[in-house]
Amino acid sequence: MSLNYIKPEKIDIKSHPELNEKWVQEIIAKDTSIIGLGKLILKDKERIQPKAGRLDLLLQGEDERFEVEIQLGKTDESHIIRTIEYWDIERKRYPQYEHIAVIIAEDITSRFLNVISLFNGSIPLIAIQMSAIKIENNISLIFTKVLDQLKLGSDDEDDDLPTDPKYWEEKATEQTLRIAYKIMDIIKALSPNYKLNYRKHYIGLMNDKQVDNFVKIIPKKNFVRLSLKLQKSNDIDEKIDNADLDILDYNDKLCRYKFRIKNDDIENKKKIITDLIKLSYNYSR
Repeated sequence: MSLNYIKPEKIDIKSHPELNEKWVQEIIAKDTSIIGLGKLILKDKERIQPKAGRLDLLLQGEDERFEVEIQLGKTDESHIIRTIEYWDIERKRYPQYEHIAVIIAEDITSRFLNVISLFNGSIPLIAIQMSAIKIENNISLIFTKVLDQLKLGSDDEDDDLPTDPKYWEEKATEQTLRIAYKIMDIIKALSPNYKLNYRKHYIGLMNDKQVDNFVKIIPKKNFVRLSLKLQKSNDIDEKIDNADLDILDYNDKLCRYKFRIKNDDIENKKKIITDLIKLSYNYSR
């Protein structure tokens, strides 16, 4: 069967007689994956902000929330300010989450990018350009990320700054830090020379003053994210499935499994966690 080429027609939603911002909002609400930010759930739409209007969409990921504002036509300064204002309100109301401001517009202008650069990454903001395409009687939306979130002064040196347990107690909780200690007990059973290496964005390992991050731990408010360096295999995947361990993803490039570990998992699923850490240890030798 041969395929026929049909030239698409780009549509200006802002000037369209039938389409509008509400229509775009409903499309995204029904399928949040189309904007390209991963597996997100719709937490709220038209969310009332105290003395500041309504937030178009509030989306939630694993441990972060995205404050999403939609604008038809070109981005402008007032819309940027409103997006940041909603982001600031939400992060103060719900500090247990990481918050990211998202602006979706039909035309992300160079002036917008220049204004955002003034923040130097101090505000996590993602800009997504939206295009409406018509093919015969069908309309599709295409979302392209043109600005990803930046971290203030993010370079290799800043990302690798040393910290201490107190930093992580404040960043996460004392309870989840204790989970890290229990994971460390498992590691010490393999080799007593290992110590936790507290960094700015994760807790790694030191072995006789040498960095050996076959395990990385990132404490959150209610769990820890456990990253294990390990070659993916069907056998390992089957063990994880059978143990009902909460796997987040596998990074092919870094050869790392990522898990969500809660306090009960350390007791109830200690065997599979121990087995995986041993496999990671042996794989990294």
